[in-house]
Amino acid sequence: MDERIYTVEKHGPGISAFLKRVFELTGFKLTFDIARGDSPHPEYEDPEVVVRFDGPDVDLLMANKGELLLALEYLTMEALRIPSDHHERLCFDAHDHRMLRIAELRLSAQTAAERVKRSQTPFRFSPMTSRERRIVHLALRNEPEVRSESAGMGPFRHLIIYPAGMASLPEPPSPPPGARPPMRRDGGGGGFGGRDRGPGGPPGGGRDRDRGRRDGGGGRRPR
Repeated sequence: MDERIYTVEKHGPGISAFLKRVFELTGFKLTFDIARGDSPHPEYEDPEVVVRFDGPDVDLLMANKGELLLALEYLTMEALRIPSDHHERLCFDAHDHRMLRIAELRLSAQTAAERVKRSQTPFRFSPMTSRERRIVHLALRNEPEVRSESAGMGPFRHLIIYPAGMASLPEPPSPPPGARPPMRRDGGGGGFGGRDRGPGGPPGGGRDRDRGRRDGGGGRRPR
């Protein structure tokens, strides 16, 4: 049975109308195609609808690890009033950026985990989106010697990898008003406030909000 909530037929017209208006206002020279989601890595990302971009300005979407692409995706979901726990069901992509980013994050996660195992020192990533943090959590789900935990609030939310038996770091101070997160990198950086634990966290750590799937893990939704 197909359990999709978001479909091209139902949500495509709203997505199309919003994007065309944005492009009219900004002057972006972009084309897009709205299609049924079909991910090559469903255990990490399994969207129901995918919007793929092309055109003369597509490189602008791809700059700085796709920040403008992600911002456009977020604004579209806000305009369509898609609940935050449904954001993973809609995906914006260009030139297979998302597939390449998944591979990059998986490699970064494994490299950081090896570093933590050797040094027994936590490793802190720069701020990431909830989807990117979830990919790192899932990439480490079979690593018993480490655990992953998200920390920080809003645009400062990031991920920390700990040795499995180490307690969480103390909460850092809240960011000052108007503060901006550091430029995204694959490692290093800092974060602020609150946290939630990944699949490697200690028992009783609560549900990991970054995973956010109805099945509680990385499995593909029944269709």
